Amino acid sequence: MTTPTGSSSAPDPAPDSTEGSGAGPTADSAAASPASPASPGGRRSWLREHSELGVCVLLLVLGVLVLTDALTMDVDITQRGPVGPKTVPVVVGIGLLVVAALLAVDVLRGGRGEAEGGEDVDLSEPADWRTVLLLSGIFLGAAVLIEPAGFPVAGALLFWGAAFALGSRRVDRDPLIAAVLSLFTYVLFDKLLGVPLPGGPLMGVL
Repeated sequence: MTTPTGSSSAPDPAPDSTEGSGAGPTADSAAASPASPASPGGRRSWLREHSELGVCVLLLVLGVLVLTDALTMDVDITQRGPVGPKTVPVVVGIGLLVVAALLAVDVLRGGRGEAEGGEDVDLSEPADWRTVLLLSGIFLGAAVLIEPAGFPVAGALLFWGAAFALGSRRVDRDPLIAAVLSLFTYVLFDKLLGVPLPGGPLMGVL
């Protein structure tokens, strides 16, 4: 008895060895894998995600400076009461160090600062370093000129320079407003509040 030829079935083809769970990583999965933290790209990404640590470093430096200045303060023991002039700077310096440590721990645990609802800062835009450098130079120039030129002159240059750095170009109005503000500040602190400010040669003329 012969077997019908039509009833014979061909064996199923063997499954592709590249398919299945045992196969190695594909190009897509390799591209999707994150960069190693030890690589330069990984370090930059980690620093960008933990940029709040810069604030921690700033608070730490300020706390150390305040404590150093307070502890090295020369205070006459006969003029020191129960709460001397070192007390408040020491408390402020310790508070800055504690806040820096707590903030660093929170950032390293994944905490992120959230922008306020009213902020309209576009974080995708680059920083305006020109304005920052102009303002820094103006503040340093005012600090240098305040002793030889006096506060009225240095303050006027400070107010006018800050307005110019921030975009105001009204040369017919800004110098006058800056001079009035500087003189008002000088009279308020030096004459009314008793806080001595250097008047400079201009006070001898006035």
